Amino acid sequence: MKEKNESELTFWDHLDELRATLMRIACVVVMLMLLSFFFKDELFHIILMPKNSDFYIYRFFEWIGTSLHIPGLEANDFHVRLINTKLSGQFLMHMNVSFYAGIILASPYILYQLFRFVSPALYENEKRYSTRVIIWGYVLFLLGVLFSYFLIFPFTFRFLALYQVSPEVENTIMLSSYIDTLTMLSLMMGITFEIPILAWLFAKLGFLTADFMTKYRKHALVISLVIAAIITPTSDVVTLLMVTFPMFVLYEVSIFIVRRTGRKCKSEII
Repeated sequence: MKEKNESELTFWDHLDELRATLMRIACVVVMLMLLSFFFKDELFHIILMPKNSDFYIYRFFEWIGTSLHIPGLEANDFHVRLINTKLSGQFLMHMNVSFYAGIILASPYILYQLFRFVSPALYENEKRYSTRVIIWGYVLFLLGVLFSYFLIFPFTFRFLALYQVSPEVENTIMLSSYIDTLTMLSLMMGITFEIPILAWLFAKLGFLTADFMTKYRKHALVISLVIAAIITPTSDVVTLLMVTFPMFVLYEVSIFIVRRTGRKCKSEII
């Protein structure tokens, strides 16, 4: 069958191509979801590791506290019990987590298929920029998710799960609450790590300048401290600074990107 040129494609041809793209994506997601479903023990072992006192991140910070004589970083043994209150709760949670895992594993293929669908409508320079934005955006989002899993969520969970208004009130955490908190924090940090990409886009559109960001650098530091204090309600300063530092580094990287983008735009105009 002879293929049509892009200029000859009708609306229905584009719709058929979109349908085929979505079908390919759906098939890959379902296959990876089933794969994740059958590896239940390994999947939930990774997810539930932060709830155990022997999680190596806790031990690592305990080593830092011991080496630098910083109190409050001890990884005291603790036990947090997760419960399920619905008859089908654990099975449905298994299905949901497998679905999320399938999407995460298939995300490179999803991005490739979506870019493959829209790329014929882009100019050559737009394709080049789009490819860079997609790759860096994906990498930064994954870094944000990993940052949440290895740093933010463990200390947030440990603090909130062990916090008591009275010894008479025992904490028993629902599995759904645990998974929802992990998902929410991972999504928040993934989006937060997209700051350099957003800064580049706004600079490209002329809405943001490096001088503006430099002028409000101190304000950005304060905002980073506030955000870190909200998402990591721990009592030690080290954890607060460990969360604030990467966020502020992202801001500084964004200034560099915006300044470089502004210079390129000026040179193109000249």
